[in-house]
Amino acid sequence: MTDFLAYFERHLEDMLQDVERLVNMDTPSRNRALTNAALDFLVSRATSWMDAQIERHADAQLGDTLKIRIGNANKQVLVLGHVDTVWPEGEALRRPFRRDAECAYGPGIFDMKCGLVQGLYALRALDEQLQVPHQVCFIINTDEEITSPSSRKWIEEEAKRSSAVFVLEPALGAAGALKTARKGVGRFQLHVAGVAAHSGIDHVQGVSAIEEIARQILTVQRLTDYERGTTLNVGTLTGGTAVNIVPDQASAEIDVRVSTQYEAERITQQLMNLKPENQEASVSVTGGMIRPPMMRERTQRLFSEALEIGGSLGITLTEASTGGASDGCFTAALGVDTLDGLGAVGAGAHAYHEFVRICEIPRRAALLAELIFTQFTK
Repeated sequence: MTDFLAYFERHLEDMLQDVERLVNMDTPSRNRALTNAALDFLVSRATSWMDAQIERHADAQLGDTLKIRIGNANKQVLVLGHVDTVWPEGEALRRPFRRDAECAYGPGIFDMKCGLVQGLYALRALDEQLQVPHQVCFIINTDEEITSPSSRKWIEEEAKRSSAVFVLEPALGAAGALKTARKGVGRFQLHVAGVAAHSGIDHVQGVSAIEEIARQILTVQRLTDYERGTTLNVGTLTGGTAVNIVPDQASAEIDVRVSTQYEAERITQQLMNLKPENQEASVSVTGGMIRPPMMRERTQRLFSEALEIGGSLGITLTEASTGGASDGCFTAALGVDTLDGLGAVGAGAHAYHEFVRICEIPRRAALLAELIFTQFTK
Protein backbone atom coordinates (compact mmCIF):
# COMPACT_ATOMS: atom_id res chain seq x y z
CA MET A 1 0.00 0.00 0.00
CA THR A 2 1.16 3.52 -0.74
CA ASP A 3 0.31 6.48 1.49
CA PHE A 4 -2.31 7.99 -0.77
CA LEU A 5 -4.72 8.62 2.10
CA ALA A 6 -2.32 10.95 3.89
CA TYR A 7 -1.75 12.77 0.60
CA PHE A 8 -5.46 13.47 0.12
CA GLU A 9 -5.97 14.43 3.74
CA ARG A 10 -3.24 17.06 3.31
CA HIS A 11 -4.95 18.31 0.15
CA LEU A 12 -8.55 18.20 1.42
CA GLU A 13 -9.01 21.96 1.62
CA ASP A 14 -7.52 22.37 -1.86
CA MET A 15 -9.93 19.73 -3.14
CA LEU A 16 -12.90 21.49 -1.55
CA GLN A 17 -11.87 24.78 -3.12
CA ASP A 18 -11.85 23.10 -6.54
CA VAL A 19 -15.21 21.46 -5.83
CA GLU A 20 -16.60 24.89 -4.92
CA ARG A 21 -15.28 26.41 -8.15
CA LEU A 22 -16.77 23.60 -10.23
CA VAL A 23 -20.15 23.54 -8.43
CA ASN A 24 -20.51 27.29 -8.93
CA MET A 25 -20.24 26.81 -12.70
CA ASP A 26 -23.56 25.93 -14.35
CA THR A 27 -23.19 22.95 -16.69
CA PRO A 28 -26.55 21.92 -18.18
CA SER A 29 -26.03 19.15 -20.72
CA ARG A 30 -27.30 21.05 -23.75
CA ASN A 31 -25.37 24.27 -23.15
CA ARG A 32 -22.17 23.82 -25.12
CA ALA A 33 -20.53 27.06 -23.96
CA LEU A 34 -21.08 26.42 -20.24
CA THR A 35 -19.98 22.78 -20.24
CA ASN A 36 -16.89 23.63 -22.28
CA ALA A 37 -16.02 26.40 -19.81
CA ALA A 38 -16.04 23.82 -17.02
CA LEU A 39 -13.76 21.59 -19.10
CA ASP A 40 -11.41 24.57 -19.54
CA PHE A 41 -11.17 24.84 -15.77
CA LEU A 42 -10.40 21.13 -15.37
CA VAL A 43 -7.76 21.27 -18.10
CA SER A 44 -6.11 24.23 -16.38
CA ARG A 45 -5.90 22.29 -13.12
CA ALA A 46 -4.58 19.14 -14.76
CA THR A 47 -1.89 20.87 -16.82
CA SER A 48 -0.69 22.93 -13.85
CA TRP A 49 -0.01 19.75 -11.84
CA MET A 50 0.96 17.07 -14.31
CA ASP A 51 2.72 16.34 -17.56
CA ALA A 52 -0.67 15.42 -18.99
CA GLN A 53 -1.64 14.87 -22.60
CA ILE A 54 -4.88 16.68 -23.38
CA GLU A 55 -7.29 15.69 -26.16
CA ARG A 56 -10.62 17.39 -26.83
CA HIS A 57 -13.16 16.04 -29.28
CA ALA A 58 -15.63 18.70 -30.38
CA ASP A 59 -19.30 18.25 -31.22
CA ALA A 60 -21.40 20.64 -33.28
CA GLN A 61 -24.28 20.85 -30.78
CA LEU A 62 -23.02 19.51 -27.44
CA GLY A 63 -19.92 20.15 -25.39
CA ASP A 64 -16.55 18.54 -25.98
CA THR A 65 -15.35 15.15 -24.79
CA LEU A 66 -12.15 15.63 -22.79
CA LYS A 67 -9.35 13.08 -22.40
CA ILE A 68 -6.64 13.65 -19.81
CA ARG A 69 -3.88 11.08 -20.20
CA ILE A 70 -0.89 10.51 -17.95
CA GLY A 71 1.92 8.00 -18.05
CA ASN A 72 3.27 5.77 -20.77
CA ALA A 73 2.80 2.02 -20.73
CA ASN A 74 1.29 -0.79 -22.74
CA LYS A 75 -1.42 -1.33 -20.12
CA GLN A 76 -4.05 1.37 -19.78
CA VAL A 77 -6.63 2.05 -17.08
CA LEU A 78 -9.68 4.15 -17.97
CA VAL A 79 -11.46 6.52 -15.58
CA LEU A 80 -14.88 7.93 -16.51
CA GLY A 81 -16.66 11.06 -15.32
CA HIS A 82 -19.10 13.68 -16.56
CA VAL A 83 -19.26 17.41 -15.92
CA ASP A 84 -22.84 17.98 -17.08
CA THR A 85 -25.72 18.14 -14.61
CA VAL A 86 -29.51 18.16 -14.81
CA TRP A 87 -29.69 21.73 -13.47
CA PRO A 88 -30.51 24.74 -15.70
CA GLU A 89 -28.43 27.85 -16.20
CA GLY A 90 -28.73 30.10 -13.15
CA GLU A 91 -29.08 27.29 -10.60
CA ALA A 92 -25.57 27.82 -9.22
CA LEU A 93 -26.38 31.48 -8.57
CA ARG A 94 -29.60 30.51 -6.77
CA ARG A 95 -27.96 27.74 -4.74
CA PRO A 96 -24.19 28.28 -4.65
CA PHE A 97 -21.73 25.95 -2.97
CA ARG A 98 -21.88 25.97 0.80
CA ARG A 99 -20.48 23.77 3.56
CA ASP A 100 -20.80 23.05 7.21
CA ALA A 101 -18.69 20.94 9.53
CA GLU A 102 -19.76 17.64 7.96
CA CYS A 103 -21.16 18.19 4.47
CA ALA A 104 -20.85 20.29 1.35
CA TYR A 105 -23.87 21.26 -0.77
CA GLY A 106 -24.70 22.61 -4.21
CA PRO A 107 -26.17 21.70 -7.60
CA GLY A 108 -24.33 18.77 -9.12
CA ILE A 109 -21.95 18.30 -6.19
CA PHE A 110 -22.97 14.67 -5.62
CA ASP A 111 -23.70 13.82 -9.25
CA MET A 112 -20.85 14.19 -9.91
CA LYS A 113 -18.62 17.24 -9.53
CA CYS A 114 -17.05 16.15 -6.26
CA GLY A 115 -16.25 12.79 -7.90
CA LEU A 116 -14.53 14.62 -10.77
CA VAL A 117 -12.27 16.47 -8.35
CA GLN A 118 -11.50 13.22 -6.50
CA GLY A 119 -10.54 11.67 -9.84
CA LEU A 120 -8.36 14.59 -10.87
CA TYR A 121 -6.48 14.57 -7.57
CA ALA A 122 -6.08 10.79 -7.81
CA LEU A 123 -4.31 11.29 -11.15
CA ARG A 124 -2.20 14.01 -9.59
CA ALA A 125 -1.13 11.74 -6.74
CA LEU A 126 -0.38 8.86 -9.12
CA ASP A 127 1.66 11.12 -11.38
CA GLU A 128 3.71 12.39 -8.44
CA GLN A 129 4.18 9.09 -6.57
CA LEU A 130 4.12 6.18 -9.00
CA GLN A 131 7.45 4.61 -9.83
CA VAL A 132 6.05 1.94 -12.16
CA PRO A 133 5.09 2.23 -15.84
CA HIS A 134 1.48 3.29 -16.08
CA GLN A 135 -1.01 4.89 -18.43
CA VAL A 136 -4.28 6.34 -17.22
CA CYS A 137 -6.89 7.93 -19.45
CA PHE A 138 -9.48 10.09 -17.69
CA ILE A 139 -12.47 10.83 -19.94
CA ILE A 140 -14.77 13.65 -18.86
CA ASN A 141 -17.83 14.09 -21.04
CA THR A 142 -20.53 16.73 -21.19
CA ASP A 143 -23.55 14.67 -22.25
CA GLU A 144 -23.90 11.77 -19.80
CA GLU A 145 -27.18 13.01 -18.37
CA ILE A 146 -28.71 12.84 -21.87
CA THR A 147 -27.34 9.31 -22.60
CA SER A 148 -23.90 10.29 -24.00
CA PRO A 149 -24.84 10.56 -27.69
CA SER A 150 -21.66 12.42 -28.64
CA SER A 151 -19.13 10.86 -26.27
CA ARG A 152 -20.06 7.18 -26.43
CA LYS A 153 -17.74 6.43 -29.35
CA TRP A 154 -14.75 7.92 -27.52
CA ILE A 155 -15.57 6.01 -24.32
CA GLU A 156 -15.84 2.72 -26.17
CA GLU A 157 -12.67 3.39 -28.16
CA GLU A 158 -10.59 3.91 -25.01
CA ALA A 159 -12.31 1.05 -23.16
CA LYS A 160 -11.13 -1.40 -25.82
CA ARG A 161 -7.54 -0.35 -25.02
CA SER A 162 -7.99 -0.70 -21.26
CA SER A 163 -7.66 -3.52 -18.74
CA ALA A 164 -10.02 -1.89 -16.23
CA VAL A 165 -12.55 0.94 -16.06
CA PHE A 166 -13.38 2.96 -12.97
CA VAL A 167 -16.53 5.10 -13.02
CA LEU A 168 -16.82 8.16 -10.77
CA GLU A 169 -20.58 8.15 -10.42
CA PRO A 170 -21.52 8.69 -6.76
CA ALA A 171 -21.63 5.81 -4.33
CA LEU A 172 -25.04 4.45 -3.33
CA GLY A 173 -26.76 4.98 0.00
CA ALA A 174 -25.53 6.04 3.41
CA ALA A 175 -22.93 3.25 3.45
CA GLY A 176 -21.47 4.42 0.14
CA ALA A 177 -21.94 1.12 -1.68
CA LEU A 178 -20.11 0.53 -4.94
CA LYS A 179 -22.28 -0.26 -7.94
CA THR A 180 -21.64 -3.73 -9.33
CA ALA A 181 -24.73 -4.05 -11.53
CA ARG A 182 -26.88 -1.58 -13.43
CA LYS A 183 -29.99 -2.00 -15.51
CA GLY A 184 -29.99 -1.35 -19.23
CA VAL A 185 -32.15 1.50 -20.46
CA GLY A 186 -34.46 1.76 -23.46
CA ARG A 187 -36.44 4.68 -24.79
CA PHE A 188 -39.29 3.96 -27.16
CA GLN A 189 -41.95 6.13 -28.80
CA LEU A 190 -45.43 4.73 -29.40
CA HIS A 191 -47.42 6.39 -32.19
CA VAL A 192 -51.09 5.81 -33.05
CA ALA A 193 -52.93 7.17 -36.09
CA GLY A 194 -56.73 7.25 -36.24
CA VAL A 195 -59.31 9.15 -38.28
CA ALA A 196 -60.40 12.68 -37.41
CA ALA A 197 -64.11 13.59 -37.38
CA HIS A 198 -66.47 16.15 -35.87
CA SER A 199 -67.35 14.82 -32.44
CA GLY A 200 -70.98 15.95 -32.67
CA ILE A 201 -71.89 15.54 -36.33
CA ASP A 202 -69.73 12.64 -37.57
CA HIS A 203 -68.57 10.85 -34.42
CA VAL A 204 -69.29 7.45 -35.96
CA GLN A 205 -66.93 8.24 -38.84
CA GLY A 206 -64.00 8.88 -36.53
CA VAL A 207 -61.37 6.49 -35.18
CA SER A 208 -60.01 7.76 -31.88
CA ALA A 209 -56.22 7.57 -31.64
CA ILE A 210 -56.49 8.35 -27.92
CA GLU A 211 -58.80 5.41 -27.29
CA GLU A 212 -56.43 3.10 -29.16
CA ILE A 213 -53.33 4.36 -27.41
CA ALA A 214 -55.05 3.88 -24.05
CA ARG A 215 -55.48 0.20 -24.87
CA GLN A 216 -51.86 -0.01 -26.05
CA ILE A 217 -50.62 1.59 -22.85
CA LEU A 218 -52.31 -1.09 -20.78
CA THR A 219 -50.59 -3.74 -22.91
CA VAL A 220 -47.22 -2.03 -22.47
CA GLN A 221 -47.59 -1.69 -18.71
CA ARG A 222 -48.40 -5.40 -18.41
CA LEU A 223 -44.93 -6.22 -19.78
CA THR A 224 -43.43 -5.13 -16.45
CA ASP A 225 -42.04 -8.16 -14.62
CA TYR A 226 -40.54 -7.40 -11.22
CA GLU A 227 -39.17 -10.92 -10.77
CA ARG A 228 -37.07 -10.50 -13.90
CA GLY A 229 -36.12 -6.95 -12.95
CA THR A 230 -37.96 -5.56 -15.98
CA THR A 231 -40.00 -2.37 -15.79
CA LEU A 232 -41.81 -0.34 -18.44
CA ASN A 233 -43.10 3.12 -17.72
CA VAL A 234 -45.23 5.27 -20.01
CA GLY A 235 -43.95 8.65 -18.91
CA THR A 236 -45.55 11.11 -21.32
CA LEU A 237 -48.71 11.10 -23.41
CA THR A 238 -49.97 13.51 -26.05
CA GLY A 239 -52.87 13.43 -28.49
CA GLY A 240 -55.72 15.23 -30.16
CA THR A 241 -56.15 18.81 -31.31
CA ALA A 242 -59.45 20.02 -29.84
CA VAL A 243 -62.15 18.73 -27.53
CA ASN A 244 -64.75 18.59 -30.31
CA ILE A 245 -62.60 16.57 -32.74
CA VAL A 246 -62.21 12.79 -32.67
CA PRO A 247 -58.42 12.64 -32.31
CA ASP A 248 -56.48 11.21 -35.23
CA GLN A 249 -53.03 11.29 -33.56
CA ALA A 250 -51.64 10.20 -30.20
CA SER A 251 -48.13 9.47 -28.96
CA ALA A 252 -46.51 8.16 -25.78
CA GLU A 253 -42.94 7.82 -24.56
CA ILE A 254 -41.88 4.59 -22.88
CA ASP A 255 -38.95 4.09 -20.50
CA VAL A 256 -37.64 0.51 -20.29
CA ARG A 257 -35.28 -0.89 -17.64
CA VAL A 258 -33.90 -4.43 -17.89
CA SER A 259 -31.37 -6.48 -15.93
CA THR A 260 -30.12 -8.71 -18.75
CA GLN A 261 -29.40 -8.48 -22.45
CA TYR A 262 -31.88 -11.28 -23.04
CA GLU A 263 -34.63 -9.14 -21.52
CA ALA A 264 -33.53 -6.16 -23.60
CA GLU A 265 -33.99 -8.17 -26.77
CA ARG A 266 -37.26 -9.76 -25.62
CA ILE A 267 -38.88 -6.47 -24.65
CA THR A 268 -37.69 -4.74 -27.79
CA GLN A 269 -39.31 -7.45 -29.89
CA GLN A 270 -42.56 -7.20 -27.90
CA LEU A 271 -42.77 -3.46 -28.37
CA MET A 272 -41.88 -3.48 -32.03
CA ASN A 273 -44.63 -6.04 -32.70
CA LEU A 274 -47.51 -4.20 -31.03
CA LYS A 275 -50.74 -4.51 -33.08
CA PRO A 276 -53.81 -2.24 -33.02
CA GLU A 277 -56.90 -3.57 -31.28
CA ASN A 278 -59.06 -1.42 -33.56
CA GLN A 279 -58.05 -2.49 -37.05
CA GLU A 280 -59.03 0.92 -38.43
CA ALA A 281 -56.22 2.50 -36.42
CA SER A 282 -52.49 2.03 -37.03
CA VAL A 283 -49.74 1.57 -34.47
CA SER A 284 -46.00 2.15 -34.89
CA VAL A 285 -43.08 2.07 -32.45
CA THR A 286 -39.68 3.74 -32.81
CA GLY A 287 -36.64 3.92 -30.57
CA GLY A 288 -34.67 1.19 -28.88
CA MET A 289 -32.20 0.35 -26.13
CA ILE A 290 -29.82 3.22 -25.45
CA ARG A 291 -27.65 1.65 -22.73
CA PRO A 292 -26.95 -2.05 -22.19
CA PRO A 293 -27.13 -3.56 -18.70
CA MET A 294 -23.94 -3.68 -16.63
CA MET A 295 -23.69 -7.30 -15.57
CA ARG A 296 -22.23 -8.30 -12.21
CA GLU A 297 -19.72 -10.76 -13.70
CA ARG A 298 -17.88 -7.83 -15.28
CA THR A 299 -17.44 -6.09 -11.91
CA GLN A 300 -16.51 -8.81 -9.44
CA ARG A 301 -12.73 -8.88 -9.94
CA LEU A 302 -12.42 -5.17 -9.30
CA PHE A 303 -14.90 -5.20 -6.43
CA SER A 304 -12.84 -7.93 -4.70
CA GLU A 305 -9.76 -5.75 -5.04
CA ALA A 306 -11.70 -2.76 -3.73
CA LEU A 307 -12.81 -4.75 -0.67
CA GLU A 308 -9.21 -5.50 0.27
CA ILE A 309 -8.04 -1.94 -0.32
CA GLY A 310 -11.06 -0.50 1.48
CA GLY A 311 -10.27 -2.53 4.58
CA SER A 312 -6.80 -0.98 4.78
CA LEU A 313 -8.36 2.48 4.47
CA GLY A 314 -10.96 1.88 7.17
CA ILE A 315 -13.83 1.59 4.69
CA THR A 316 -16.30 -1.27 5.03
CA LEU A 317 -17.38 -1.55 1.43
CA THR A 318 -20.62 -3.06 0.22
CA GLU A 319 -21.99 -3.58 -3.26
CA ALA A 320 -25.37 -2.78 -4.77
CA SER A 321 -27.27 -2.89 -8.02
CA THR A 322 -29.27 0.05 -9.32
CA GLY A 323 -31.93 0.75 -11.88
CA GLY A 324 -30.08 3.82 -13.11
CA ALA A 325 -27.56 3.65 -15.94
CA SER A 326 -24.11 5.14 -16.49
CA ASP A 327 -21.34 5.18 -19.05
CA GLY A 328 -19.98 2.10 -17.28
CA CYS A 329 -22.77 0.17 -18.99
CA PHE A 330 -21.03 0.74 -22.32
CA THR A 331 -17.63 -0.47 -21.13
CA ALA A 332 -18.91 -3.54 -19.28
CA ALA A 333 -20.90 -4.57 -22.36
CA LEU A 334 -17.61 -4.62 -24.29
CA GLY A 335 -16.29 -7.24 -21.86
CA VAL A 336 -13.99 -4.85 -19.97
CA ASP A 337 -13.87 -5.18 -16.17
CA THR A 338 -15.70 -2.14 -14.80
CA LEU A 339 -16.38 -0.83 -11.30
CA ASP A 340 -18.87 1.96 -10.69
CA GLY A 341 -19.83 4.21 -7.78
CA LEU A 342 -16.27 5.32 -6.99
CA GLY A 343 -17.18 8.98 -6.67
CA ALA A 344 -18.55 10.96 -3.76
CA VAL A 345 -20.42 9.64 -0.73
CA GLY A 346 -23.56 11.58 0.07
CA ALA A 347 -27.11 11.73 -1.23
CA GLY A 348 -29.63 13.69 -3.27
CA ALA A 349 -28.65 13.13 -6.90
CA HIS A 350 -30.88 15.36 -9.07
CA ALA A 351 -32.48 16.80 -5.92
CA TYR A 352 -32.35 20.17 -4.17
CA HIS A 353 -30.86 18.69 -0.99
CA GLU A 354 -27.86 17.22 -2.85
CA PHE A 355 -24.77 16.93 -0.61
CA VAL A 356 -21.49 15.10 -0.07
CA ARG A 357 -19.83 13.99 3.15
CA ILE A 358 -16.55 15.85 3.51
CA CYS A 359 -14.79 13.21 5.63
CA GLU A 360 -15.22 10.63 2.86
CA ILE A 361 -13.52 12.68 0.15
CA PRO A 362 -9.90 11.73 1.04
CA ARG A 363 -10.79 8.07 1.61
CA ARG A 364 -12.66 7.66 -1.66
CA ALA A 365 -9.92 9.45 -3.59
CA ALA A 366 -7.40 7.11 -1.96
CA LEU A 367 -9.52 4.08 -2.84
CA LEU A 368 -9.53 5.12 -6.49
CA ALA A 369 -5.79 5.83 -6.55
CA GLU A 370 -4.98 2.50 -4.90
CA LEU A 371 -7.25 0.62 -7.32
CA ILE A 372 -5.51 2.20 -10.30
CA PHE A 373 -2.08 1.55 -8.76
CA THR A 374 -2.99 -2.11 -8.21
CA GLN A 375 -3.70 -2.61 -11.93
CA PHE A 376 -0.05 -1.87 -12.74
CA THR A 377 1.63 -3.74 -9.87
CA LYS A 378 -0.15 -7.08 -9.61
